[in-house]
Amino acid sequence: MVEWLDRVQQRSRLASFVIAVIYKYVDDQGNYLAALITYYAFVSLFPLLFLLTTALGVLLWNKPEWRADIVDSAISQFPLIGDQLSRPETLSGGSTAVVIGIAGALYGGLGVGQALQNAMDSVWSVPRFVRRDPIKSRIHSLLLLVVLGSALIATTVLTGLGRNWAGLGFVGTAGVVIGSLALNTAVCVVAFRVTTVRSLTFAQVMPGAVLAAVLWQMLQWFGASYVARVVASASVTNSVFAIVLGLLAFLYLVSTSLMICAEINVVRVDHLYPRALLTPFTDNVDLTDADRKAYAGQAEAQRAKSFQQVDVTFDQPGPEVDPDTEVPNNPEGEKIP
Repeated sequence: MVEWLDRVQQRSRLASFVIAVIYKYVDDQGNYLAALITYYAFVSLFPLLFLLTTALGVLLWNKPEWRADIVDSAISQFPLIGDQLSRPETLSGGSTAVVIGIAGALYGGLGVGQALQNAMDSVWSVPRFVRRDPIKSRIHSLLLLVVLGSALIATTVLTGLGRNWAGLGFVGTAGVVIGSLALNTAVCVVAFRVTTVRSLTFAQVMPGAVLAAVLWQMLQWFGASYVARVVASASVTNSVFAIVLGLLAFLYLVSTSLMICAEINVVRVDHLYPRALLTPFTDNVDLTDADRKAYAGQAEAQRAKSFQQVDVTFDQPGPEVDPDTEVPNNPEGEKIP
């Protein structure tokens, strides 16, 4: 029965692709990578809000309504943040205190960028010696923050257009949703390309970016519903716990969705399918070419130095060996370049 199911899924392009994405996520320990992104996103969120309000206070000191609109757009991206936390104050005090505060907020905000780069390099099996050094990685994290800041301004403009289109009914609402999806897709495309050393084209990351944008929109609706039904009816004390736990759950779902979308791009670009159905469960299985390529990539990714060599061999013959020939089963193992 199992062998029959294995043959069926390997012959089905859709089924084999879905299974390969799941197996790649498991192989990369995607749940732990998502948890790491969640932690740094949670820790970085409030320093970034302080940094945003401080920067806007300087740049838009004579436009308080613009400043309020941009901050509201930032807060609206995280519906789990309640009224108690939705009005971050600017950093204040003496010049030295403000500089130290900005530096601390910036350093804290870079944490999520670092976690994203580590996760994306891991799923793309980038060797450790090729990955960015601590200085370059933080520069790219800054670039990612600039992209997110630009997206916030675009979101603010889109929100303003949405208010003007409110009288159009369904057409106006659909236009805002489509515009939001297009904007989020563009942000995800840039993020998928910036956060890994591997050179990727827009077409290579587009499928995962589109799905990530759709999932992000759905999670925002879910978060808004959670606030309306749970947080709003809770007591003051319980609402704090509901906000914190809900925000952690929200960020973890976002991180998991992002990881799965990245794995979709990896499996599609590197053609890591079909996989053997029982590969994660037993050694008594005939590895496919995709299995061997995936496992070889994992081993190659552990290279710490350019002069370090990693040779991957499999003692078991692959399914591509013709059983009608008299070629021996390669007892010394097959070498993967």
